[in-house]
Amino acid sequence: MVFFFSKDKNVPTSLLAERAEILSLFESCDVNHDGKLSKVEVKAGFERLKSRFPGFRTQRAFKVADKNGDGFISKAELQELVDYVLDCYEGKIALKLKK
Repeated sequence: MVFFFSKDKNVPTSLLAERAEILSLFESCDVNHDGKLSKVEVKAGFERLKSRFPGFRTQRAFKVADKNGDGFISKAELQELVDYVLDCYEGKIALKLKK
């Protein structure tokens, strides 16, 4: 399941809050502030989400989100990464972020 949102649809507030938290989490993983996420930075994000398999999740995330295949997740591709994370954790993000 992949989530795509438009301004016309009613989206639950809790899901929008989770999207914002995930987006903020991965933006904070951009430690060199170059505006794109490397595999190391994305893996750090999955580690912060307490993923049991952060390396695997990172590989899958790049297959889904790195549309241009440059080895980085750009700002334009970040929404795809967020969709992938929501798909993986199905409503359990808030619990993982609070631990």
